[in-house]
Amino acid sequence: MTTRSEKPRSLADFIDRHFQWLALAPAALFLLLLTVYPVGELIAMSLSTITFERASEIWQFTPAENFRQLLDDDIFRIALKNTVVFAIISVLIELAFGLVLAILVSSAGKAKAILRTILIIPILMPPVAIGSMWKLMYSLDFGVLNQAVTLVGLQPINWLGSTSLALLSVVIVDVWHWTPFVFLILFAAVEAVPGDVIEAARIDGAKNRTIVLRIIIPLIWPTLLVAMFFRTILAFKVFDQIFLLTSGGPGTSTEVVSLHLYKVYFQQNDLGYGSMLSIAVIAATIAFIWVAHRAGRFVRAI
Repeated sequence: MTTRSEKPRSLADFIDRHFQWLALAPAALFLLLLTVYPVGELIAMSLSTITFERASEIWQFTPAENFRQLLDDDIFRIALKNTVVFAIISVLIELAFGLVLAILVSSAGKAKAILRTILIIPILMPPVAIGSMWKLMYSLDFGVLNQAVTLVGLQPINWLGSTSLALLSVVIVDVWHWTPFVFLILFAAVEAVPGDVIEAARIDGAKNRTIVLRIIIPLIWPTLLVAMFFRTILAFKVFDQIFLLTSGGPGTSTEVVSLHLYKVYFQQNDLGYGSMLSIAVIAATIAFIWVAHRAGRFVRAI
């Protein structure tokens, strides 16, 4: 016959045996509610046409229609091309600048802490403030950049109003904003490079260029890949800078995927097709990460 004292004991034994699962259960439930359910809802929306009548939703199962609309969407193809170009150019420049800054600051001695603090200021600024500040700087009439251009005898440049310069102008803002992020990641990796290895290379007569190319970069290569992955994903989702600076113009020269999604969802109120676009973007991002990861492993093997 089971006594009262045995019941609490059996409960305690059960908790001890399954403690790891019981500890993970709240986090797993939280993840399920905030991640899995919204993704499932997004997939269901992408297969439907959603309309609103009399303050209620009307769902119609139309996966073929949404997919056909995706294939026929010329603006999406332009936005995807602009997004890829923007991501490649901005990430490559940020990786190069971030690596150079990390190496220079790492060798700055006592000024290291001050330089690091100054360099991270751009990533601490709100995106709205950054967009407003750079829009004023790019102004055709009174922007500081055009004032500098006119000082050397050139005509003012329509930075944000030219179809050939608008995307490059946004890239410049992105590089200014996110290079400090890459710098912080790479700075930690450069600081972790063993000093005796570099000193031994110097004793053997290695120049600075050789040390960077043959020692520092191979040792921090995994960190470089991580920085590239993070920045590419964030660059692929760029929205605030373009929305504040150009709103996708002039024409569609700076139209990007996130901005197109915003217009489909909130201006056209097409929730079904907007969800289909979201699924396409998620699939493209996953494909890029897989390809980049495989390419990174191949390059590292070489």
